[in-house]
Amino acid sequence: MTLNVLLMESGAGVLAAVDPATVGDSLGLPAIEPTQVAIGAGVAVVGLLLSRLSKLGSRWWWARSHTASYARVFSAMVGFFVALVAIGIGLAVAFPSVRPVDLLGGIGVVSIALGIAFQSVLSNLFAGVLILVREPFRANDQIAVGDVAGTVVEVNLRETVVRTFDGRRVLVPNSTVHGEVLTVQTGYSQIRTSVVVGVDYATDLDRARQIALQAVRDVDGVLSEPAPECLLVNLSPSTVDFEVRFWSGARQLNAVETRDRVIEAAVTALSDAGVALPADIRQLEAGPSLQSLLRPDQQN
Repeated sequence: MTLNVLLMESGAGVLAAVDPATVGDSLGLPAIEPTQVAIGAGVAVVGLLLSRLSKLGSRWWWARSHTASYARVFSAMVGFFVALVAIGIGLAVAFPSVRPVDLLGGIGVVSIALGIAFQSVLSNLFAGVLILVREPFRANDQIAVGDVAGTVVEVNLRETVVRTFDGRRVLVPNSTVHGEVLTVQTGYSQIRTSVVVGVDYATDLDRARQIALQAVRDVDGVLSEPAPECLLVNLSPSTVDFEVRFWSGARQLNAVETRDRVIEAAVTALSDAGVALPADIRQLEAGPSLQSLLRPDQQN
């Protein structure tokens, strides 16, 4: 097939037949073969279909043994890699004069430029990959990092999505999650909580201890193993302070509700037994301004 090109020279029209295969030579570029371009495009399309299938297949496979976030992220990476290879093969078929090493060199230059321009994005990406590989926590785990505490909704390549205990959606960058101290509250099935109870100095301490322990043991949600403990921890100005320690389920709501029941049970049991729970005494030092208010007749 030939392409009729109208050239204008010195005001006169000249009709010439030009072969598309020679256009590249006339411009100093590699020759363009329509057949090769069509084959290369077909290879790229088939490769994109394979990338889609590989993404779905790898996601199904990883979902059997890993978290949903792990399967979703790494299957997307597999699909992207297959698509990239398919496009590279398609370009090599369409333009045989373009060597694969040239494509790799161009990709390398672009990668360096993108790495400099998107340092924070890449740091979050690599941190997300490490989090997904190591799996220090999973979706539905309860964690605390910095000032954020709540339930993990998902982990992607940029951030960890957390639903705080008061119902807010917080996006924590993966670099922050990976770089700071992370507390996984549900890392174990049970956690220890403590409550401080102050009794009067005249109280029989051993009797008060036994009353508090018995009350705590009977509370719904308190585990029998490890057993609750009641230890003396402080001598306040008006009270001797016990620290009642007990174990409960690890989830936040479970721990808070159990702590509420423990406080109610301990205070009720000690009050019914006649054990005094005096208020803490605070000492205030009267300054000149307070003294002037208390003694207005001496202001002169």
